Amino acid sequence: MESSSTTAGVSTRREATRQKLYEAAVTLIAEQGFSATTVDEIAERAGVAKGTVYYNFASKSVLFEELLRHGVGLLTASLREAAEGTARAGGGKVDALDAMIRAGLVFIDRYPAFTQLYVAELWRTNRAWKSTLMVVRQEAVAVVEGVLREGVENGEFSEEIDVSLTASALVGMVLVAALDWQSFQPERSLDDVHAALSRLLQGRVSGRRG
Repeated sequence: MESSSTTAGVSTRREATRQKLYEAAVTLIAEQGFSATTVDEIAERAGVAKGTVYYNFASKSVLFEELLRHGVGLLTASLREAAEGTARAGGGKVDALDAMIRAGLVFIDRYPAFTQLYVAELWRTNRAWKSTLMVVRQEAVAVVEGVLREGVENGEFSEEIDVSLTASALVGMVLVAALDWQSFQPERSLDDVHAALSRLLQGRVSGRRG
């Protein structure tokens, strides 16, 4: 039991250290770019020795690749929990998508620097971690695809929708709208932004009465 407790303590401390390194790296890279950011700066910002960075990650590139995995993993978990929470409450698939939009906005509001990096990296083609980014991106999009497919199967959504493209469009809508909100309309509340995107989702922007 004592050995197990010691191992758990070491694991917890290591995860806490890795979290500090993630936060330091994402802040610095968002401020000055990947190439200009050094391992020394990451270590200093995280409050650890330089050797600690290399103990946890083989290189700056590996650290950034793992940062992408970590961040998108958190987003994916948030989206999944939103969908599952809606299902437990007896909501429909539109409700699930609406809850996922809000979950995405909450995530971006909490991790704005990571979101900026993530969106920027999606447009780059010469990075060593490009394949990793595509994999983790698909994991997030797949959660939305799952809800859309279930909605098509139960008749809530039209069979004519392109599930893959629609899922990507919904994720992209949240990312771009949230970045625009934070960069150009910071006076808006999260509830305000969510309400606007919710109207788009539910087709309530034409002004026509049914």
